[in-house]
Amino acid sequence: MTNDYTVQGFKAGAVVAGLKKNGALDLALIVSDREAAVAGVFTTNKVRAAPVILSEKHVENGKARAIIANAGNANACTGDPGLNDARRTADLLSRGLGINPEDVLVASTGVIGEYLDMDLIAGAIPGLTKVLTPDAVPLAAQAIMTTDSFPKISSFVGRAGEHTYRIVGIAKGAGMIMPDMATMLCFILSDININSDDLKRALLSSVETTFNRISVDGDTSTNDTVLAMANGLAGNKDLHEEDYDIFTEGLRNVMWDLARMIVRDGEGATKLVSVEVKNAFSPSDALMAVKTVANSSLVKTALYGQDPNWGRIMAALGRADIEMREDGVGIWIDDVQIVAGGLGRGAEAEKLAAEIMTRKEFSLTVDLHQGGYHDRMLTCDLTHEYVTINADYRT
Repeated sequence: MTNDYTVQGFKAGAVVAGLKKNGALDLALIVSDREAAVAGVFTTNKVRAAPVILSEKHVENGKARAIIANAGNANACTGDPGLNDARRTADLLSRGLGINPEDVLVASTGVIGEYLDMDLIAGAIPGLTKVLTPDAVPLAAQAIMTTDSFPKISSFVGRAGEHTYRIVGIAKGAGMIMPDMATMLCFILSDININSDDLKRALLSSVETTFNRISVDGDTSTNDTVLAMANGLAGNKDLHEEDYDIFTEGLRNVMWDLARMIVRDGEGATKLVSVEVKNAFSPSDALMAVKTVANSSLVKTALYGQDPNWGRIMAALGRADIEMREDGVGIWIDDVQIVAGGLGRGAEAEKLAAEIMTRKEFSLTVDLHQGGYHDRMLTCDLTHEYVTINADYRT
């Protein structure tokens, strides 16, 4: 990782459009100097925000020049007027940059069910196009925040043949996080030379093992969007399989880093917990088991209470519709086993586990002893503060 978040041929900027009630940065722009290969992954929620519908269509072209994203309004559940607003945003920006509207990708995050104030958007775009600089990617990360407590940004430097390339990713999300592709937005920039099909393949595989393995509250947003742009200015030739694998691993590392930040910043969260299920009967059983435990409100409140209440974990596993035997289950908090053969290991083990649970980060491991498959997921605790944040979100 590096603290240099510039990428050759990309500029970024952010301004205050007035969409956020607190007067903070709320409109971000990222632009490539030249046409870039593009790939995207979008929410699986059947209620899909207008910018998701528009950007998904534009991504099909396999190329793009710009991403514009607003915070403070999701432009979701807004019907045809909302879709027209997303189109108008792309059109206004395309005219300001002198590019095609189809080369503009649009993203939004914020309150659902309210129309965008297009007068604010239209008024802000001219100034936004004038503040673009190569080193403003962190400002873009700041502008897309809603209930986030800090901007999320990560980078990777790799080599393809004799050429060095960079990957930089920004993300936002702290609530309504269980992407399954919170609102979760992620924008990846790279100067590597890669075609859109290979970029899509790398992005899909990386999303599956990173953003699709995190949960804050089990809710999937209407606006979840991951976009990747690669403009080829690193100058490498077509990627060999080995170089492609290195790029994909770098991409995955950046996205996993961002995923960890999202869960660590979960609304009201005080714990970052890695939940792992091993020796499941099948891959689907491993995934089902880990998701059920990671999303259980009773488990998450026990994490907050620093209580190794293994009965809640057993109950979650039992309703997960997986192959399991109660007397075959083992459970650990870090390296302290609290359940063996489906039975608790006593007060001393629980005392040691409770001490571990006072930390900000620890692991929860389940061994099903049913097969050879495993999966993992990042989750956080469920606190009083989460309820307060979401009870007051629109006020």
